[in-house]
Amino acid sequence: MTPRPLSREDPDRLYTVTGGRSEAADDTLDLVALIVAEDEPAAGMQSEHAAILRLCQGSPVAVVELSSHLRLPVSVVKILLLDLRDTGRVTVRHPSSAAAPAAHQADLETLKQVLVGLESL
Repeated sequence: MTPRPLSREDPDRLYTVTGGRSEAADDTLDLVALIVAEDEPAAGMQSEHAAILRLCQGSPVAVVELSSHLRLPVSVVKILLLDLRDTGRVTVRHPSSAAAPAAHQADLETLKQVLVGLESL
């Protein structure tokens, strides 16, 4: 009996790719976060890490796009990205909409202060 070829969806392969981790310890990456390569792939680097660096050179790529290109589950890609981020090989850019609630909150506070000032006139 010949052994079956190892596919990317094989649970044993996914276990190996993530070093046994089943979820990212830091869940700050969302599907639309943009990833930028800060370094070139190095000799001896895990093939998935090297593929991510190649895909993200030149222009930012969203987490979900990386998952599609690599044909790996998003959860696995997030683990790989956090490895690369922790070593300084990639930078994560969060969508500008993530900053909108904080800016909106500041605007509300300013409006409240203006209202208080007008009421005291």
